[in-house]
Amino acid sequence: MAEAKKLFIKTYGCQMNVYDSERMAEALGASGYVATDRADDADMILLNTCHIREKAAEKVYSELGRFKALKAANPELKIGVAGCVAQAEGEEIMRRQPLVDLVVGPQTYHRLPAMEKAVREGRRAVDTEFPEEDKFEHLPKGPRAGRGPTAFLTVQEGCDKFCAFCVVPYTRGAEVSRPVARILSEARDLVSRGVREITLLGQNVNAYHGAGEDGDWGLARLIRTLAQVEGLERIRFTTSHPNDMEDDLIAAHGDEPKLMPYLHLPVQSGSDRILKAMNRKHTAESYIRLIARLRAARPDLLLSGDFIVGFPGESDQDFEDTLALVREVGYGQAYSFKYSARPGTPAAERATVPDEVAAERLQRLQALLTEQQYAAQDAMIGRDVSVLFEKTGREAGQMVGKSEYLHAVHVTDPRPQIGQIARVRITGRTSNSLAGVLV
Repeated sequence: MAEAKKLFIKTYGCQMNVYDSERMAEALGASGYVATDRADDADMILLNTCHIREKAAEKVYSELGRFKALKAANPELKIGVAGCVAQAEGEEIMRRQPLVDLVVGPQTYHRLPAMEKAVREGRRAVDTEFPEEDKFEHLPKGPRAGRGPTAFLTVQEGCDKFCAFCVVPYTRGAEVSRPVARILSEARDLVSRGVREITLLGQNVNAYHGAGEDGDWGLARLIRTLAQVEGLERIRFTTSHPNDMEDDLIAAHGDEPKLMPYLHLPVQSGSDRILKAMNRKHTAESYIRLIARLRAARPDLLLSGDFIVGFPGESDQDFEDTLALVREVGYGQAYSFKYSARPGTPAAERATVPDEVAAERLQRLQALLTEQQYAAQDAMIGRDVSVLFEKTGREAGQMVGKSEYLHAVHVTDPRPQIGQIARVRITGRTSNSLAGVLV
């Protein structure tokens, strides 16, 4: 038998990229590759990139530059760039960095085996199309390896919202939902390999409308059907848009016990003026009303959100409106960023807020969000929660898992097994996790 080739994948960005990296590894596994966690041990290096952060492309070029010595030492080493930067930059990546052998966008990675074959034959390969074919159906079937107790499952891709700051519609394409039968098949496969919790992924996951046996299904119906899969104990979904939170999905938070009480629902700003400039198509008031409905359905729901400060045109009052919304909603966890322009987006052409002003606003917002995060963690002390144990901890005899509310929880007790769900009484917290004892 030929010696297995080794594949090193470095993943940037969102959970969907993590999922995509797993599927790329499976695709190349059918071509004889096995994973390695060392770039200097690899026969192929693949960077699965993200275009959301500032200067994303330049960071990729910088990372590629670090591989020059590896390529010089091993001319047979193949280097590829995948993901959203690959989609945005295309052949420019090869022009600027000749050591790159292949460039593949997020909609065409099912073609990686053919591209790998081409580069092994001495050709360079670029594929950044938006094909009509379903990439998931065309992925080659690799070995069915065991899995950890949690997994991501992409159900929807792309975005039709065209927020003024966002590149996703240009790098991931229009909203597309996977058929119900294929999602259920993949979920059952994951459960058969040890998965007990699945997080459904999409750029706008609650815009899901996939073809079912009797017409299009929404996300709530998909969740209720997945909940019937024997062995699947927990369901989550991310990321949602406020405008796609339909009545049946709100209801599911209250009456589907396998849907966990954690929701990531980005608002971006608390100012209606800025929300309009962002092309968000919702208001601060409509968002707050939506939160009230969700909490009426599930009173213990822990909320997470996204915020951008320093968006072009943001005034002091606009920022104060954001702080006011944060105080009213009360987040258990949130992500916040200074605005940074993405080439090709509408907001990129607008006058920016001075960096020192945006930095000061971000510091104030993050202080408030951290205060709310700690308050939510403190409120858990003394409560019993359900923890799905995922791995061993740093200390001897320590096990770590996630609660229903997505809090990291650690117990110093060797009895829990990976994949086990157990009741834990919370006894304390650190900055980013909770401590507890088995009940």
